[in-house]
Amino acid sequence: MTTWRDTPTKTITIDGTSFAYRELGTPGGVPVVFLHHFTAVLDDWDPRILDGVASQHHVIAFDNRGVGSTGSRVPSDLEQMGADAIAFIKALAYDQVDLFGFSLGGAVAQMVALQAPELVRRMVLAGTGPRGGGGIWKMPFIVGGAYAKAFAARKDPRHFLFFPRNAEGKMAAEDYFARLAERSGDRSKSISRQATLAQLRAITAGGMHAPDDLSTITVPVLVANGDHDLMVASEHSADMARRLPDARLIVYPNSGHGGVFQHHEKFVPAVLAFLAA
Repeated sequence: MTTWRDTPTKTITIDGTSFAYRELGTPGGVPVVFLHHFTAVLDDWDPRILDGVASQHHVIAFDNRGVGSTGSRVPSDLEQMGADAIAFIKALAYDQVDLFGFSLGGAVAQMVALQAPELVRRMVLAGTGPRGGGGIWKMPFIVGGAYAKAFAARKDPRHFLFFPRNAEGKMAAEDYFARLAERSGDRSKSISRQATLAQLRAITAGGMHAPDDLSTITVPVLVANGDHDLMVASEHSADMARRLPDARLIVYPNSGHGGVFQHHEKFVPAVLAFLAA
């Protein structure tokens, strides 16, 4: 089977903008569409997650508007990011999908479910919380601090943002980045400065937005996070799960924002069971 490390990058043009995407697994049935995190491009997906889900499902991951190898500019609000995701899904001619949203992608997935509920069958929301969550004003300072530490240590900021700085977390981080490096060719373009700043504005605005009525999202949802998330406080994930009518919460121990990557060996079977239920 084709794996994440060698599946080709494709493009589809939507209203003059070229969207980059990759597919895995056997087409047919309801595909799982992946929505990625702040500053992420296609190559920032953990291959163990993509390959694991693709073992039983048709998987599609894409760079949303202005991200990585997709054209145009990133909008600075979550609702437009959701609208762009809806346009991408409809351009591929799917009437219904499952959504897998991580971090910022989880917020975008909620926008898709609120704007086009008929399009969504099930959702996996990892390392994310609801719009209107408290403390989001801290995000620029958290990110800025991590970038400063990363610069001094000559490491990717996600070493400090995604994983705890203990022995187990440091090992998980090294393993995660080794997996990201498995794909050697046909890689996505890096995130631009415009995209980074627009995403940060969208996240901050989302935190200050009035809370959404999540009771209208009636599809089954699997919510997952680490027990000590620096970027999206873990209690926000728990709050979101309580407010969703049909949600299950998994919290992984001794982990943070990247808990689903650190615990991928347990997380992937949980996702497969959830999607098959």
